[in-house]
Amino acid sequence: MKFMVIVKASVESENGVMPSEQLLTDMGRYNEALVEAGVMLAGEGLHPSSRGKRVRFERGGSRVIDGPFAETKELVAGFWIWQLDSMEQAVAWVRRCPVAADETSEIEIRPLFTAEDFGAEFTPELREQEDRLRQRIDATH
Repeated sequence: MKFMVIVKASVESENGVMPSEQLLTDMGRYNEALVEAGVMLAGEGLHPSSRGKRVRFERGGSRVIDGPFAETKELVAGFWIWQLDSMEQAVAWVRRCPVAADETSEIEIRPLFTAEDFGAEFTPELREQEDRLRQRIDATH
């Protein structure tokens, strides 16, 4: 199973406060352990929402909203994509994640959809198209 592990933003991350050298060192070790175990497929940190934009779609149109965005608890500061056998394994890995001792943080774990999750609506033609797109992506990168 693939999981997206979402690191929620904090007041500090939204204010552009960078992690300490110690936290960066600890996170580097943690990421190394994830890679060594064959768990980590991708992972990145995100700049504060003040550097971002949202595109809202409504009534057939769209509009761009500049950051920052008000609800810090709903924002994402970073993410990983992990490959594991179960949600329980993902929880066990998240519990090992280093965090800043002086702030409250939250990490969300969400399973990614697989082709089987979409049922009959995901026709053989759509599956073939998806496979072709993934091959093109892999070839590009």
